[in-house]
Amino acid sequence: MRMPNVGDELPLWVSRPITRHTLALYCGASADYNPIHVDIDFARAAGMPDVFAHGMLSMAYLAHVLTQWAGVGAIRSYGVRFVAITHVGDVITCRAQVAEHFSEADEPRVRLTLAASDQQGQVKVQGEAVLAAPLR
Repeated sequence: MRMPNVGDELPLWVSRPITRHTLALYCGASADYNPIHVDIDFARAAGMPDVFAHGMLSMAYLAHVLTQWAGVGAIRSYGVRFVAITHVGDVITCRAQVAEHFSEADEPRVRLTLAASDQQGQVKVQGEAVLAAPLR
């Protein structure tokens, strides 16, 4: 794998539509059983029209882009900001773009800007990651 240039995008990753089943499975996988994500009555009592996805689900989708590109061991830092609610039925597209090359602790690294957006292009999660630069 060649070192990407500043401005290059990593391969996109696109989710299947978010379903209630997806949310239930994520509850179990993450041990985050907040009922607002799976119980419509609870969500409505909280003023929401329906349940909605965990922000961390979209964060996990973005992490998938990183690990598929460089491997788990390459991640040096990873942080996001939750921007908007991800609804049942949304299809999430994850993007990562090279923002910078630099060296730290004698290791070549790459800084990436990250975004997870729905099918209308609304950003749901945005962030940044630093990875050890790929040597492959």
